[in-house]
Amino acid sequence: MAIITVSRGSYTKGKEIAEKVAQKLGYECIFRALLLEASEHFNIPEIRLVRALHDAPSVLERFTHGKERYVAFIENAFLEHVQKNNVVYHGLAGHFFLRGVDHGFKVRIIARLEDRVAWEMEREKISRAEAQQILKKDDYERRQWALSLYGIDTRDPVLYDMVLNIGNMSVDCAVQMICDASQGPCFKTTPESEKALQSKLLASRVKIAVINEWPEVRVSASDGVVYVDVEAPLAQEEIVRAEIAQLAETVPGVQEVRVNVRPRIFP
Repeated sequence: MAIITVSRGSYTKGKEIAEKVAQKLGYECIFRALLLEASEHFNIPEIRLVRALHDAPSVLERFTHGKERYVAFIENAFLEHVQKNNVVYHGLAGHFFLRGVDHGFKVRIIARLEDRVAWEMEREKISRAEAQQILKKDDYERRQWALSLYGIDTRDPVLYDMVLNIGNMSVDCAVQMICDASQGPCFKTTPESEKALQSKLLASRVKIAVINEWPEVRVSASDGVVYVDVEAPLAQEEIVRAEIAQLAETVPGVQEVRVNVRPRIFP
């Protein structure tokens, strides 16, 4: 069993590849469900959230700590969906959320610009210049989105287990390579990798429980023990610790809460 994430640039056939991988393996394929869940949290029509994925995340700036809350909601939705394994996810940040989970197989699909231009010209019936302009704009916006929200450069190959340039191969060839690799021993679920995933999920659930009150909180978990790191005025340390612990303890699976309060330094 594996969790496969497919990161892709625009017009690289990544969506088609992800869907065919899921079909071939009999896995669930997810993407839009995460946007629907995030849009419900923010009460934003889904179409506007989809648009925000291609713009600077200005739509989130209308909300207090919108960026932090959006990342927390998307991460939680992602982890809730993939915890059962046998899932293919295509979209932004899946590989980011699976760091430290060994049965997460992280794939990046790329293609040469000239190939992408040709595909876009054919698909949209537009000129070469128009296609180039669209692609360069979309690439820039996607990269800025990932840098702004997650602090990662999606072009960094170190983030992935496999990078496929589909310029010289067919979609079916790429699908077969991903399927074959995903079934290898490297990405089999083990007790250790399952424990890592469940710890991430528990931390994510706790973060959702506290984020409205403490939006900049950092949370991790291990063996049912939740570690919360937050910045607050030192005079309120005990109150903050008690409030966060009370919220965190409402989450099923939490056995102990350890809160570290760092003194807030005002400029």
